Amino acid sequence: MMRAHEEIEWHCDGVVLRIDLNRAGAGPIVLLLPALSSISTLSEMQPLQGRLAQSFTTIAIDWPGFGYRSTPYVNWRPQTYEIFLAHLLTHAVPNPFATVAAGHAASYVMKHAARHAGAAGRLVLLSPTWRGPLPTMAGGNRPHFSKIARAFDLPIIGPLLYRLNVNRFMIGMMGRGHVYEDSTWLTEDRMGAKVMVTRAPGTRHASARFVTGCLDPFRSREDQLAAVRRIVDPMLNVFAENTPPKSKAEMEALAELPGVKTVRLPVGKLSVYEEFPDEVANVVREFLMLSAAD
Repeated sequence: MMRAHEEIEWHCDGVVLRIDLNRAGAGPIVLLLPALSSISTLSEMQPLQGRLAQSFTTIAIDWPGFGYRSTPYVNWRPQTYEIFLAHLLTHAVPNPFATVAAGHAASYVMKHAARHAGAAGRLVLLSPTWRGPLPTMAGGNRPHFSKIARAFDLPIIGPLLYRLNVNRFMIGMMGRGHVYEDSTWLTEDRMGAKVMVTRAPGTRHASARFVTGCLDPFRSREDQLAAVRRIVDPMLNVFAENTPPKSKAEMEALAELPGVKTVRLPVGKLSVYEEFPDEVANVVREFLMLSAAD
């Protein structure tokens, strides 16, 4: 697959950010949004992008604050990402045929689609989440979580805390436990790429906020489901049967709503689209073709 690398410029809180973008294929435009996590970049969408590019113009883009680039300090918050997504869908990639979004990105897209019908096109939600890892483990958000996130902003202490919590050992443990089904999928090369993401200067600020729930686009499951009920665009909810139970419960709640088509794949965990791109591409392509024919 031939990919053209581009970048866009975006202004946030007085800071100029350059954000990476990969374009491939031809046909109707499909926007690919990776998850928000300590190891997420547009690269995680590359296997799926290669397969969808056979039928569509695919555009994969990083979220500001995440990725391989050095990032200046910004007080990242949900409103920041809502504004960025609105910018994407009105200026950088206006009126796409479809938007494929993973993890927290899916919930940001759902929130936007609830307010702006048709702006993101057809919606493909891959392992959609709305609650960060720490609130998920704790069974809810806590006031001190935001204080934990701010500790990572501090000079000297912040980078040390980040290295203690986000390193090769922790990536391997979390990857095997929650992200990838095959414990050997994180080869040395893949692990090296993931570690490199965590070492990009400035990424600790957004990463810590994601983990502590400070970037959660909704405050509760009820808020999320209320937003989804307002969406009129076709929606596909894709996740793996082996998704960790607490995250899977949120995806199943979404599946119960009318208007949400759901496919449960027999393989994979949270990053099923990265580990099993053929299976995911097949269901996504079928959904997009059928919804285009309606």
